[in-house]
Amino acid sequence: MSDHETHIRVRFAPSPTGHLHVGGARTALYNYLYARKTGGKFVLRIEDTDAKRSTVESYKGIIEAMEWLGLNWDEGPLRGGDFGPYTQSGRGVLYHNEVQKLIDNGNAYYCFCTPERLEEMRFEMKEKKLPPKYDGRCRELSEAEVAERLSKGVPHIVRFKMPHDGTVFFRDIIRGEFSFENGNLDDFVLIKSDGNPTYNFAVVVDDAHMKISHVIRGDDHLSNTPRQIHLYHALGYNVPKFAHLPMILGSDHSRLSKRHGATSIAYYRDRNYLADGLLNYLALLGWSLDGKRELFTHQALIEKFSLKKVSKNPAVFDDSKMKWINSEHLKKLPLTKKIVLVQGVLNDEGLLPPAFDVDISKPVDLKIVPGGEEMTGKKALNYNMNDKETERLGTIINILGNRLKLLNDVPDVIGYFYTDDYRVDEKAVRLHLLRSEVPNRMNKLADEYERLKYFDRESVEKVLRDLAFNLEITAGELIHPCRVALTGKIVSPDIFWVVVLLGKTKTVERLRKAAKFYS
Repeated sequence: MSDHETHIRVRFAPSPTGHLHVGGARTALYNYLYARKTGGKFVLRIEDTDAKRSTVESYKGIIEAMEWLGLNWDEGPLRGGDFGPYTQSGRGVLYHNEVQKLIDNGNAYYCFCTPERLEEMRFEMKEKKLPPKYDGRCRELSEAEVAERLSKGVPHIVRFKMPHDGTVFFRDIIRGEFSFENGNLDDFVLIKSDGNPTYNFAVVVDDAHMKISHVIRGDDHLSNTPRQIHLYHALGYNVPKFAHLPMILGSDHSRLSKRHGATSIAYYRDRNYLADGLLNYLALLGWSLDGKRELFTHQALIEKFSLKKVSKNPAVFDDSKMKWINSEHLKKLPLTKKIVLVQGVLNDEGLLPPAFDVDISKPVDLKIVPGGEEMTGKKALNYNMNDKETERLGTIINILGNRLKLLNDVPDVIGYFYTDDYRVDEKAVRLHLLRSEVPNRMNKLADEYERLKYFDRESVEKVLRDLAFNLEITAGELIHPCRVALTGKIVSPDIFWVVVLLGKTKTVERLRKAAKFYS
């Protein structure tokens, strides 16, 4: 039976104990893509039974990161659904009802062993080089003994009664067949001494009651699967299909962690990565369409994704490749969307409004007139650009071409168009401004530009080339120092467009300032 012939329900179930990180986001993405590809439902469930570590801030951060990535869930927090509540802390009665069923049918038992006794037991097993699993002391307590201890309020937990014999089998969609000997599995805890369920118990109860058909999760949960299958059977639930995703490694080929650098989704969002670019890269951390194609739109990922093409092998997180993919997505955006995004960064960096007016007297070259709903953007900007400044920014973005690879580069790449407080490349200064003949040339160029009536690209180029001819030098001998004087950089977009977009007043001012400062 194909996926389209069954009702697919998948879930992403993070714990609100920290940021949503790359690994969790990749898991969420694969669940989301599988649901969308098969016409199923994508459920978001918050596993917050770890009261000591769960925080409201982490919960909000997860929600915000999921929404920013565009991984819109069908059921869960803020959405509701038929199987709520979608936070584990609100499902306590259900867990206790289900564990009572296991106790009543002989599949679970109360354990009164103290933490000290358990620690001593583990130490002895370690000394004997045995697996540190529970020795079953409370497994065979009589009903009378159990009742007496409960009546006295003796602290206790509840354990699952694991069969001593036999084997549990399951097939993983990605990794194939698995088998585990029951004798190697311990009587794991279902309910902790504080009354909260353990992960293995709560996740089975929740997945069953939420009718999850496919459990798609990281391979660190692989060893939990045989225990959970026993729980499904003991509670009379249908066992879902399992797909365990390959781990993500850092550059040193150890499991990706904080020590490899920032890996939270919030980090990349706050540094102005594109959500679609980040999703594209996350999708490639374990999945490939054909081993060749690497760039996918959001919709293309949905159309092409398949669990059958997810690798068993670990994926290595490559920061440079992620940046490249992000730059390719930025490159393909329509100009109107680029303007909105760049405007947002300029605003966040305090570069709007511009620190100076631009007096373009004849803006015949400025033909970009974006508008409509696309220009509103997602950010509530403190500064609303007028049409003239919008046209100017659009032209700046156009002349940059592919120089703008990441939105986080905006302040450095185009900051000189908006402020006089921009970074100056000292190497560029040494190469092109610290020459005895340069100050005089910059002053002469400033004189020519000051006399110019129309400050359009054709006119400013003609002025510079005519001056170079009259000075009997190459145009480059004027262009290079002019570029450094105006931008602080050794490389820039078309210098004549830079002159136009800075305007006459600011161009003349910077040329004269460079002439004076470096004379």
